[in-house]
Formats: sequence, structure tokens, C-alpha cells
Amino acid sequence: MDELLASMIKRQVLATLVVAVLAFVFLNKFGVGLHGALSALAGGGSAILGGLAAKMKLQNKTAGMGAGSVLVNVLIAEAIKIAVIAITLLLVFKFYEKLVPIALIAGLAAAAIMSGAAIFAINEKNNA
Repeated sequence: MDELLASMIKRQVLATLVVAVLAFVFLNKFGVGLHGALSALAGGGSAILGGLAAKMKLQNKTAGMGAGSVLVNVLIAEAIKIAVIAITLLLVFKFYEKLVPIALIAGLAAAAIMSGAAIFAINEKNNA
């Protein structure tokens, strides 16, 4: 499981970096390339931090537990993930004056899609 989570985080980082580079290239025409790239990194970074926080909650907590307890822990971890993402985004919006919202959303979306893809891969591996 840790191997799959590490793979998910690597994919999220790679997707965030790709979006940041694309934001830099495309938004540089409008004079906000650097801020677009930083905004994309902030968006993707918030999803990555949320995933890491959820991983810390779930780490070694499921061994020897019943299905109901595992489900409760997964739901708590998901709530922690969402809270960390929301707080991080709130801080970015509050303190980064030259934020490019579309780049932030693109970075967040790319990292979230990679997270969903990893969950799908875990499910497919477990069902095989």
C-alpha cells in the first residue's frame, strides 16, 4: 500500500510540475508567467499536502481492525485531506497577492486527477 501511495504522490508532483511549466509558457505572453507557475504549484501542492496528511492518519491503523473501523478511519482521513486542502488554499488566496486563479485551479485539478487515478489503480490491483 505504501508503494502505491508513493507512486500516487510522484504522479501528483509530476502532474503539478507539468501544469506549472505550461502555465509559465502560456501565461508569460500576458506578463504573469512566473505567478501562473507559482499559482499552479500552490494548487497542486495543496492537494499533495492533503494526501500526505490523510496518509499519516491511515498509516498502520488498519491492521487487525474490523471493516467498520477501517471505513471510519478512511472517512476521517478523507475529512482531514479536505480540511488541509481548504486551509492551504485559503492561506494562498489570503497571502499571495499576484495569484493567478486559473493556474491554481489547473494545478489542483491535475493533482486531484492523479489521486483519483491512483485510487482506481489500487482498486484494479485488488480486484485482479
